[in-house]
Amino acid sequence: MRNAALIVTALCVLTLTGCAKKPADAQPDIAAGVKAKAEGSPELVTSADGVHIEYHVYGSGEPAIVLIHGWSCDSNYWKEQIAPLKAKYTVVTVDLAGHGASGANRATWTMGNFGEDVAAVVRQLQNQKVVLVGHSMGAPVALEAAQRIGGRVIGIVAVDSLKTVGQPVMPELQIEKMLKPFRDDFIGHTREFVAGNFFTADADPKFVQKVAYDMSLSPPAVAVPSMQALLHMDFTPLLPEIHVPVIAINSSLGAPADEARIRTAIPTFKAITLEKTGHFLMMDAADRFNPVLLEQLDAIANPT
Repeated sequence: MRNAALIVTALCVLTLTGCAKKPADAQPDIAAGVKAKAEGSPELVTSADGVHIEYHVYGSGEPAIVLIHGWSCDSNYWKEQIAPLKAKYTVVTVDLAGHGASGANRATWTMGNFGEDVAAVVRQLQNQKVVLVGHSMGAPVALEAAQRIGGRVIGIVAVDSLKTVGQPVMPELQIEKMLKPFRDDFIGHTREFVAGNFFTADADPKFVQKVAYDMSLSPPAVAVPSMQALLHMDFTPLLPEIHVPVIAINSSLGAPADEARIRTAIPTFKAITLEKTGHFLMMDAADRFNPVLLEQLDAIANPT
């Protein structure tokens, strides 16, 4: 159980890099006479290493809210957020490489490469300002993307993540011990691990099974090295660069975020905990999660 708890913490971690003092990416030109695409229709962009990344755009307005899914998930995990967010903002959902409808022709599965996926999508947007919202592993991906996007990023929201900021990186032997059961029986262990660690005791069993089974069908050739890269990440060199609000909206699973410790590394950090929620709070507690997310996005978009 200790190893499972450590993996949960690692997947829900992580940290952020500043974005303010870097040049914004160039804005793409809109070709005259091009017929507008239907809202939410699939769009493709090529990431830096040649992988096709699928994304969807909804609504309009500044800033663009880019929703980044977590480990072994896809953009469908954000479907409960699209309608409330697009009423006010441009909303973008992304399938990271190896997930959902995006390509998987990648040799190295790192958070940096996932960050390139997100940055490639953002470069296609007309919006001058962007907020990155990352669930679980999506938070370190947001960090990597923010490095690449530059000053257009005005804030980052982490969903059930960042709790271990300021703690040492795990030893190599411990990481390998955690990964072994995933390598030995990916489907079986992923179902057991997800169902046993990511939900409250009173969660809907059908929802638990759906998520556990869905995640277990991720390609092990993508999922295992992605987890390995996540567990190896050291964000210490990046933390001094943070210059934007960093807000964590966390579940009540496990220990709460140590805000005092995290603020020593990220002075702009604050954490909000939604009681009696599990790791996928944007799905099974959307009625409570969405108003909190909207409130924080409004504060980022309209600072006092």
